[in-house]
Amino acid sequence: MSFSPEEGAAILKAVTMSGMAVAIADMGIVSTAIEAAALAKEVVGAAAKYPTNSIIQGVFTEEALKTFKPETPKDVTPDNAVDMAIAAVNDALTTLESKATPAEIAEYKQFIYSAATHVAEAAGSGLFGSGANKISPEEAATLAKLKTALAI
Repeated sequence: MSFSPEEGAAILKAVTMSGMAVAIADMGIVSTAIEAAALAKEVVGAAAKYPTNSIIQGVFTEEALKTFKPETPKDVTPDNAVDMAIAAVNDALTTLESKATPAEIAEYKQFIYSAATHVAEAAGSGLFGSGANKISPEEAATLAKLKTALAI
């Protein structure tokens, strides 16, 4: 499946903003860096993880990732990040409504949530990411909002 630069950027942005929303929900010096690395790993590994999904193959292959560059969001804060992520998800899903099958869209939505969950699980809570709880209450709340928005 092929996408215009704007469509591809919107599809990629839904994943990156969702991961970012989780990462900054409970910001720490070290934990945020660890979580950013986890998000990058999810994005780069998506094509291998979902080899039959034409949405993911169209946007998340190594070659496609060089093409699609979502705008870097400005003014993202822990207070507005989840709302910005949900807006990005809605934009991506609107783009996909007429282009992809319901099964592919469902798998893409699951990928968004899975990537965000991996971000939350990447580091412990607290300033240095060394807390005993892998998922902080703030991250759990963000994941719950994303899950509702994704209707999964």
